[in-house]
Amino acid sequence: MKLIAINGSPRKKWNTATLLGKALEGAAAQGAETEVVHLYDLNFKGCISCLACKTRGGKSYGTCSFTDGLTPTLKKIIEADALVIGSPIYFGSVTGETRSFLERLLFPYLTYTVPYASIAPKQIATGFIYTMNVTEEQSKTYGYDPLFNSHARYLQLIFGQQPESLCSFDTCQVDDYGKVLIESFDPAHKAQRRKEVFPDDCQRAYELGAKLVGKEQ
Repeated sequence: MKLIAINGSPRKKWNTATLLGKALEGAAAQGAETEVVHLYDLNFKGCISCLACKTRGGKSYGTCSFTDGLTPTLKKIIEADALVIGSPIYFGSVTGETRSFLERLLFPYLTYTVPYASIAPKQIATGFIYTMNVTEEQSKTYGYDPLFNSHARYLQLIFGQQPESLCSFDTCQVDDYGKVLIESFDPAHKAQRRKEVFPDDCQRAYELGAKLVGKEQ
């Protein structure tokens, strides 16, 4: 049993990475092997639209033919039993690296048939962890729900199971707000959220990781 975590944040020790770490702890407590991949450590591109993965009879049909720093990770994922992806929300979406990763992960397995289908070689339990500076109410006002729903829809289509999801709202951005120009947020409020609410998010992430590997047992 193995769970792969994908960190789509440029930070390795802040909100997104912390929650992914808790998810891995939850999976490990169930006896699973775990691994985290930091996308910002890799040199890779998004889909280049070569369509080799869609070419009838082609040697790369159903797989991404482009080889770069992401290729080994894509191979690890399809050999694993569960996958959890984490990303902060930047400008109303996941990070650019996360988006590029999703293109490379999902597109080769998607068939342009009617209706769309998947040729992924196996089902995988999946989950998505989002972190963001805005409140839950603001996230709805800004239209984030369609983004979350779209990711869930495609993960389920490709890997065959309803994804788990976790949103960590109103997160604290930095340790010391006095060192950076961030006047849009109240430092005292953010510190209180990190002290009182973020631990609950960590517990939910732990439970998410345990649930993902539990689906495969």
